[in-house]
Amino acid sequence: MTLVQQGPEETRSVQRLPLWSLLALTASGFLTIMLETMPAGILPEMSQGLGVSESAAGQFVTAYAIGSIVGAIPIISSTMGWPRRRLLAGALAGYVATSLVVAVSPSFALTLGARFVAGVFAGVVWGIVAGIAGRLVGDEQRGRGLTIALAGTPIALAVGTPAGTLLAGLIGWRFTFVAMAVFAAALIGWVLAVLPALPGQKKGERTPVRRVFTLPGLVPVLVTAVLYVTAHNLLYTYIASFLAPVGLGGAVGAVLMVFGVASLASLAVTGALIDRHLRTLMVLSCAVFAAAMLALGFLAGSPLAVYASATAWGLAFGGAASLLQTAMMNAAGTAVDAAQAVMVTGWNIGIAGGGIAGGVLLGSLGSPSLGWATLALLLGALIIVLAGRRHAFPPRRPDRADRAAAAIHPS
Repeated sequence: MTLVQQGPEETRSVQRLPLWSLLALTASGFLTIMLETMPAGILPEMSQGLGVSESAAGQFVTAYAIGSIVGAIPIISSTMGWPRRRLLAGALAGYVATSLVVAVSPSFALTLGARFVAGVFAGVVWGIVAGIAGRLVGDEQRGRGLTIALAGTPIALAVGTPAGTLLAGLIGWRFTFVAMAVFAAALIGWVLAVLPALPGQKKGERTPVRRVFTLPGLVPVLVTAVLYVTAHNLLYTYIASFLAPVGLGGAVGAVLMVFGVASLASLAVTGALIDRHLRTLMVLSCAVFAAAMLALGFLAGSPLAVYASATAWGLAFGGAASLLQTAMMNAAGTAVDAAQAVMVTGWNIGIAGGGIAGGVLLGSLGSPSLGWATLALLLGALIIVLAGRRHAFPPRRPDRADRAAAAIHPS
């Protein structure tokens, strides 16, 4: 539907956001993150139920991320011609099947395999959600539409994962995965009911993944995303280990709640400003996150400084996915699907890389090194954002003609 607004000197049309369709995408992202992170909160129960150590059970999260890394590019590349609604519903059906397998699995190997396959489906979901959202809204509202569609990530981190952990305590971890399967099944119905039947790309319209790397601005956006996500996960994964030595081991839940609430507040600010001030918001996101890590480096022993830093961290992180995805779509032009597959791979490399690097640093240099390493990664991201003024993070949003030209003439 189109609303017509009359101004004193101009008449302009503003497309009303297809809210229910965007919220179906939000719910898809929410479920994806829930399934990814939920084992972290119930490791003792899962390890006991399957007869393995907690460190082995922790690989359920790693397997999920690896599945996304392995599956995103080949699957998205091979399904560019599929209708988007059907592909999303198929990926959600994969969640139903893999969650039920985990719920009844008697062995560690089968559970690990199911988690890997679930990660492959997650790579599909993340590979198409941003593209669907971009096609549902007009150019002038792309950032706002993406902010709504991608809000499932910070919402899941703020309230979804803790709620899943609480539910597991009430009904057991196996029935919690059954509940996730039921949620996924209901979400399939929602997607089929509200999403339009967006067609896939015709054969002549598809962009090979290798060509994505020649698009102006795309590589800087991708590298920024990898650095930023690695930085976040390096500290987030080991936040309990970081806080314990400074006497705040019992405050992990409270610190993460402060972070989560601030992340949700960041979404509102990002949604209101992203379409006009993406570059400014991305610079602020990196700078504020870096400042929070600097404060933690010097003042980690102060509870007030820790909570203030967690607040700043949440404010910086909450809208980061929307900012980076919008920058990617602006740089990608008509090659959104191929670019999104590369972005999903880079994003999950950051998740896995943060976990691996954090573990190495924790074991070799101790917990204080986590904050300093996070700071170094963020300074690298900030430099790239500041330098990417022309194509990656320009002061103005490229119009349709600019993006089409970039896709046709990538040099």
